Amino acid sequence: MTTKVMSARALGRATLERQLLLERRPLSAEDAVQRLLGLQAQEVRPPYLALAARLAGFAPAELSEALERRRVARLVTMRSTIHLHTAEDCLALRPLMQPALDRELRMFRKGLVGVDADRVREVTRAYVEEEPRTPKEIRERLLRDWPDADPQALTIAARASLPLVQVTPRGLWRRSGGVRLTTVERWFGRPIEPAPAPDDTVLRYLGAFGPASVKDFQQWAGITRSKEAFERLRPRLVTFRDERGVEVFDLPDAPRPDEDTPAPPRLLAEFDNLLLSHADRTRVIHEVDRGRNWQVNTSYLTFLVDGFLGGLWSLKERGEAGSALTLEPFRTLTSAQRDELVAEAERTAVVLEAPGPVVVDFGAVRT
Repeated sequence: MTTKVMSARALGRATLERQLLLERRPLSAEDAVQRLLGLQAQEVRPPYLALAARLAGFAPAELSEALERRRVARLVTMRSTIHLHTAEDCLALRPLMQPALDRELRMFRKGLVGVDADRVREVTRAYVEEEPRTPKEIRERLLRDWPDADPQALTIAARASLPLVQVTPRGLWRRSGGVRLTTVERWFGRPIEPAPAPDDTVLRYLGAFGPASVKDFQQWAGITRSKEAFERLRPRLVTFRDERGVEVFDLPDAPRPDEDTPAPPRLLAEFDNLLLSHADRTRVIHEVDRGRNWQVNTSYLTFLVDGFLGGLWSLKERGEAGSALTLEPFRTLTSAQRDELVAEAERTAVVLEAPGPVVVDFGAVRT
């Protein structure tokens, strides 16, 4: 056991390396999704933006093809939100996240008085396995059996009680459709795995987001009571302290770059997991910028400068008139930082197939 202190900057550089944000890697989209333990996918675009920031040679069509071939899929997992996962992780991770969904369901219990949870599960499974259904169709079907229940609560009950996948064309690049759901078992033709102990997921989390504390893991997963897993794994891990004295765990052989390692600018997706997967986010967000990447339930497109949240960006496509990509920094940038951001923005626009010509400009500094 060590008492070595890791600065926020050092923790950030380690996480950026594991998040493929210090250097783009020549991985397939599927391999990257597996390595990163999933990508936020509350909307269609974020997974594509996330991979554009991380992979060398990425093309959106590659991820769309993986979705169509059922190699990856979209469903509710961490933090009770939609994520994109490999088929294997859909089957393995969804049961582990059930406590978070149970907790969400308890918030709606007043609207479910007299509703039999087992029967909801049975009815929903039969209905969506007959053919994929929209959330509205599922809700209306359940209201036939429980007309006095709260409609929203019934929707949550169906989503929480069964592992439901958003089937294609939902999620496809530039040809997405509305949400239609079926079970993971029907979509992949394989049984879902029993809820595992979290140990393997803890190790994978550290490999993708570490070094990290117990609370960091719980923030990422949206589940509690995982301290026991860290204690079981302690002999296999190394430990440090952050600048606040909190113990953080890590894989012995995981990369921990020097805190002065250059971090190139990157344009990130809405809800990028880099900014959401730690209880203490000062490794990538300066304290003065806390909360500036989202408002209420709206998450903004953001960019990194020197490995930290540095501002917001937007892309407006205007057809034959081309596209405008605007960068709004949180503070004054150096000439070199501006040049690097422009180059990164131009590259991102090309990957995202934005109609040209693409004009990159800077908005006012957001103080």
